[in-house]
Amino acid sequence: MRQILAHLTDTEIAFSFRMRQAVAETGHVIQPFDQDKWASGYPQADAQTALALFAVLRKWNVQFLRGLAPEAFEKEVVHPERGPMKFRTIVETMAGHDGNHLIQLSQA
Repeated sequence: MRQILAHLTDTEIAFSFRMRQAVAETGHVIQPFDQDKWASGYPQADAQTALALFAVLRKWNVQFLRGLAPEAFEKEVVHPERGPMKFRTIVETMAGHDGNHLIQLSQA
């Protein structure tokens, strides 16, 4: 469970940065990250700290998203591995990613 919470928190950090860059820049190219390399420290992660940080970051990101104009969700970005996509896809990917891990947590 600790590793899943740490992963969710790290991913929320990455998505926070991605979303803000994508909205602020024209033709933004998303910076991918190697989640397996990031996971090297997860066995030592504190689950309570990870959960608390995730909750605060998610609240901050939801506020950010709610403040955007509808046209921001149609903005084009480029993922080096997946190609061109709309900002909306970043948000949808974030939600789908969480759903998969929530299922894992409920089964743990």
